Amino acid sequence: MLEPLGLDAAEEEIYRQLVASRSARAVDLAEHLGRPTAEIRAVLGQLIARGLATAVATSTEDEPNYVPAPPAVSLGALMQRRQADLRAAEIAVAALAEEYRTAGLPADVVEILTDADVVRRRFLQIQDAAQHEVLSMVVPNLTVVPHRENTAERAAMRRGVRYRALLDRRALSEPDMTPDVRASLAAGQQIRVVDEVPVKMMIVDGETAFLPLHGNRPESPSSLLVHRSGLLAVLIAFFEAEWDRGFPLRSGSGPDELIESHPSDLDELDRQVLQLLLSGLTDQAIAGQLNLSLRTVHRRIHQLMRKARVDSRVQLGWIAAHKRWA
Repeated sequence: MLEPLGLDAAEEEIYRQLVASRSARAVDLAEHLGRPTAEIRAVLGQLIARGLATAVATSTEDEPNYVPAPPAVSLGALMQRRQADLRAAEIAVAALAEEYRTAGLPADVVEILTDADVVRRRFLQIQDAAQHEVLSMVVPNLTVVPHRENTAERAAMRRGVRYRALLDRRALSEPDMTPDVRASLAAGQQIRVVDEVPVKMMIVDGETAFLPLHGNRPESPSSLLVHRSGLLAVLIAFFEAEWDRGFPLRSGSGPDELIESHPSDLDELDRQVLQLLLSGLTDQAIAGQLNLSLRTVHRRIHQLMRKARVDSRVQLGWIAAHKRWA
């Protein structure tokens, strides 16, 4: 059942047993599952590396107890990463399908740029030509032109060109990124943040897209320039779908402060429902413990999922932990 998340059969079996027992030593798991203790310890090490378990030392025994991470949080994180990979794969499939369909069209629908100087020059040129709107997706450790050298962006914004940027949250930890983001916000750029952006991309006026040829590989400057076509329409739709998932950024009062604008804070009942849900209680048990109707519990959980912008309870658990809602 958990193989799509990257777990093999042994990892899933031992993780399920840990969840059922809440805490166990390797020797106990080996005895219960009928496997060699050395094999159990090796798999436990893999679960720890995946963030699915932790080893807790005890004062009375040499061997630690192994405790499972909450499934809603730990498996939710794995699911988010897999979904990001799938979104990137969807782009590749759509691009290949469009390339196959338009094989008879002129070759200039897609240009391949391999020389680093040419890539930088075209990156600036298409922004110089912008008249209405530039859409960008920003990933960590990958830039054709450093932000502070991107004079074309600042000139375009002075001309009244609208900029919308979707930022991978991990990029915020890069040197100078926070002051650069604050400067862009002050200049009028709209910036949203998501946990992971699958591909770097820039789209200008709905006419041209600029993206890496080899995915997010910093060592390769090679890029694609996609002109108006069905493929470009797919890329624009992809950006808008990801944009809708993002949380707006704004500058805080401190010199290095950025604030994410999230849905309105949870009320006390929302927090209680969420805490009980994450602890593993069923909807019926939550209703009984809080003296609510089952319908009210269902409604509250669906409202929480809408606030978190997720489609499943597992995703809700991961977002709630990440945002410290519970």
